[in-house]
Parts: sequence; C-alpha cells; structure tokens
Amino acid sequence: NDPCGIIQHYTLRRPCRTMILVNPHSGRGQALQLFTGHIRAMLTEASVPYTLVITEHQNHARELVRNADLTQWDALVIMSGDGLLFEVINGLMEREDWQQAIQTPLGMLPGGSGNALAASIHHYSQSPPAWNEELLLSCGFMLCKGLVGPLDLVSVHLASSQRLFSFLSLAWGFVADVDIESEKYRHVGAIRFLMGTLATRPPFTPQQASPKPGTQGNNKTASPTDSLLPSLDQPVPENWTVVNEEDFVLVLAIYQSHLAEDLWTVPGAMADDGLIHLFYVTAGISRPALLRLFLAMERGSHLACGCPHLVYEKVRALRLEPVSQQGMITVDGEVVEYGPIQAQVHPRMARLICPQTPPPPRPGLTTLPALELCKKIEEI
Repeated sequence: NDPCGIIQHYTLRRPCRTMILVNPHSGRGQALQLFTGHIRAMLTEASVPYTLVITEHQNHARELVRNADLTQWDALVIMSGDGLLFEVINGLMEREDWQQAIQTPLGMLPGGSGNALAASIHHYSQSPPAWNEELLLSCGFMLCKGLVGPLDLVSVHLASSQRLFSFLSLAWGFVADVDIESEKYRHVGAIRFLMGTLATRPPFTPQQASPKPGTQGNNKTASPTDSLLPSLDQPVPENWTVVNEEDFVLVLAIYQSHLAEDLWTVPGAMADDGLIHLFYVTAGISRPALLRLFLAMERGSHLACGCPHLVYEKVRALRLEPVSQQGMITVDGEVVEYGPIQAQVHPRMARLICPQTPPPPRPGLTTLPALELCKKIEEI
C-alpha cells in the first residue's frame, strides 16, 4: 500500500524552484497581504526563487497542477486555507503520472481561517503553540529551511463512485455542520469554529458507522489500490469492528494533530503515522458538555475529560453508513455528496515540507524551537 516507497527526510535542492499558489479570498481576505508583508522578504533572504500564482476561481489550482509541467518546479506551496491544498493534491492524483507527481514536495503557509495543516506542521516541530502571524512566520521559516518528510494520504470513496484523496479529515454530523456554519464568520479568523459551535444546533440523528474500510472509483488513471476496501455495495470483512446502529452526534476521522489552529485534536498524531484517528460522540451528551469538549481540545486535553459519550479509536480504514436521509459530510473541510462513504489510509504517499522530529537534546546543550530561533535571528 506504499507505491512510492519509504521516504526519508531530505532537504530541497538549492536553489529551490517554487510555485506559490495564493487564494486572495481565503480567511479574512488577507492572504496576499500576509505574503507580501511577511513571506516575500524571508524567501528573498533565503535565496528561494518563486513564481506567485493567484487563484481566480474554485478548482483553479486543481486544473493548474493537473496540466502543469512539474519538471519546472521543485515544490508547490499553498498560501491559503486547507481547501486549496485539497485541490492541489487531487489535481496531482488525477494526472497520468500521478506516482511521480504526488512526490512533488508540498508546502503550507497559513492564509485561511482554520489552518489545520499549518498548525500541525508547527506542532511537529515541537515548538510552543503559535497562532496568526507567529504561525505564519514559523511555517515560512520551515519553508526556507526546506526539510521534506513523508505525508500520509487517505483515499475516500463516495456512493457515486467518485474517489477523492484527503490529507486532513473526514467529518459527519456536528463537526461538519460547525465547519460549514462557521463560514459566515471567516472574517474573525480561527475563532470562527468556536462561534460556529455556539450557533449550531447539535444533531441527534441515527448514524451507522464501522471503524474500518469504498469502492474502487472510476478514475481514469490506475491510482493506488485500496486493498482493505470492498465495494460500497458489499458488506465489510468479518475482521472489521462494526459499531451498532445508534444515535451519533458526530463522527470525525482525522490524520493530523490539529483540526484548526486552536483545536489540538490528536496530540500524538504525526503526518506519517499510517493511522486514521477516529472519534465519535454518541447521543445523550448535553450542549454544555459538548462545548467543554471543544474548549478542552484547545489544550489537547479532551481525551482526559472522562466523557462517557466520546470514543476514540486508531484504525487504517473505515466505512460510514448514514441512516438519516439528510445531513452533511465534509472531506478536508469541503462538502461532499451525502451518503455511504469509506476510506483507507495510504502511508507516506506524498511529501510535505515539514520539520524532522528533533532527537532528545544531549546533556549540556541548549536547543531552540524553530519559532524561537526565527525570533532570535530577527533580533540580530
């Protein structure tokens, strides 16, 4: 299940020819301003040549990378929210040469309202938590450093036989509703998720789920085989764990540490741990208790709350079968068709510009996290 082989950390070639895709409407609509005000000077100082591409419409980035001559680029960098990276990854996987294309290193600069992957990358550097412009500086520093490591991707199959590739999450119920409901609060930044939580009515709709493996979608290219997944119209294998049909408030499958800048969802997750971290909350939980869970998630302490309605499992594949006729499912924060859905993780399929987990410091040596080092350099 690892067609690209084992990817070790390595450093981008110098000079690194970089395409930077910016969505000027993401987040508070300040992505381009943030780039020119903070990142441009860093890239110049680091002698990183780049071409800036401003996206003009939805799926512009997907179309661009699907047809681009990738031999001209050493890295593709996103300055936006997570949705633009979702476009880029699926554009790469739709190419005939997807096996080579998906190995193009991907970088993330936070310019959206959620910035989940950027927050996760920063967390993997073992630096203190950072938000807003501090998070941007940290990711900019890692981009200039140019260290590349492996990234898991998750193959997602929908009932219509459409196949998608995901790097962040699959959500049904309350999490998906909050994500979409909070779109109207984009101008306030990451706190929009908290506002969405307060504004969204928790659903208590029956949902059947099984924490383990879709369908072999009708892709034009021979993309990776999902060996764990039967067709969606077939029962799951006997060795799967099936959660009995009952009322669920939310189901969340996530493969990074953060669901947003301020939501530390899986403290122990890594970009290449080969796992889908599955959470679900059963009915009976009160709104105050649900809000407490999300507030505890800011500190990564929600699993220690002892909430009897919260279940957490580590899986490699899953299937979700909604019983209700109406609802919302999101993949990487993007709304997809509602209905049966299943997914399987493909370890280390892509490459990500990210820090290597530092080894324990040797006695007598003092180490600085990337963000602190960046500040020290600025002071000098």
